[in-house]
Amino acid sequence: MATEKGMTSKDYYFDSYAHFGIHEEMLKDEVRTMSYRDSILKNRAIFKDKIVLDVGCGTGILSMFAAKAGAKHVIGVDMSNIIDKAKLIVEENGLADKITLLKGKMEEVELPFDKVDIIISEWMGYFLLYESMLDTVLLARDKYLQPNGMIFPDTATMVISTIEDGEYKEEKLNFWDDVYGFKMSCIKDIAMREPLVETVDSRCVNASHCVFNTIDILTVKKEDLTFNLPFEISINRDDYVHAFIAWFDIEFRACHKPIYFSTGPFAKYTHWKQAVFYTQNTLTVCKGDTIKGRIGCAPNAENPRDLDITIDYSMEGKVDSSAERIQYKMC
Repeated sequence: MATEKGMTSKDYYFDSYAHFGIHEEMLKDEVRTMSYRDSILKNRAIFKDKIVLDVGCGTGILSMFAAKAGAKHVIGVDMSNIIDKAKLIVEENGLADKITLLKGKMEEVELPFDKVDIIISEWMGYFLLYESMLDTVLLARDKYLQPNGMIFPDTATMVISTIEDGEYKEEKLNFWDDVYGFKMSCIKDIAMREPLVETVDSRCVNASHCVFNTIDILTVKKEDLTFNLPFEISINRDDYVHAFIAWFDIEFRACHKPIYFSTGPFAKYTHWKQAVFYTQNTLTVCKGDTIKGRIGCAPNAENPRDLDITIDYSMEGKVDSSAERIQYKMC
């Protein structure tokens, strides 16, 4: 949508990353930042004398890790105005001779090297793919990465389960059934179809975890990021299901010793939290019941940085049976 100043939602996406608060939140996310730090600084033999490209470099923290690890030269690229501050940060830390920072879109900037040995990037969004920054990493990979080059991280897995969340669903969704004596069902419909990004108490998870998608960053194609994939989960206690929950795990397999972190409810907090998809129906489930379905994901037609997500599921349980198809929009 264009504004009176001619800015579009894409402009606002890049502009939002100029605000320091976003970078503060990401830098203070110790799981995120220390995983990247360890994957680089504990693998100096891999980075020594290499040309490194940092896609979406932000404040330049990953570029500086790579320079400290002995990279011959690091190129950081970012569209946001934060890169103006990143240049000052690089200079302040005495690394201006090792790091070149370029402002612009990956597909438009001209790198000082024809090829790079390693690509580093923190591209993950909510539900892994929200904001579609992986597309940019793949573009950089196909254009600049050496045939035997490496990407940090190189593997992502997407996971789904179910939760009991009656109290919060009542507060968040059923509130619209009676707003001071008035029905506002149209808003309830919208609210239900917008995934909630929240930290879920692990005690609410009541089913097995199903990995429904594994992404190899070295080989995946952009078209593979639009998918419709099966899942199957087994209920592990007598309970109610109010929502599906999804998260992702990240691995740096190219390291001497692989480094891994999870954004799931059983792991230490990350700023990605988890994605919660409320169901229209509340399921009465028993231990051993199985829920089968498919989960689909595609970039939104109007704004590719948003996601259209569908969940189709069916259950033939001991006391309850149900089938449903829900379309969600993450924006």
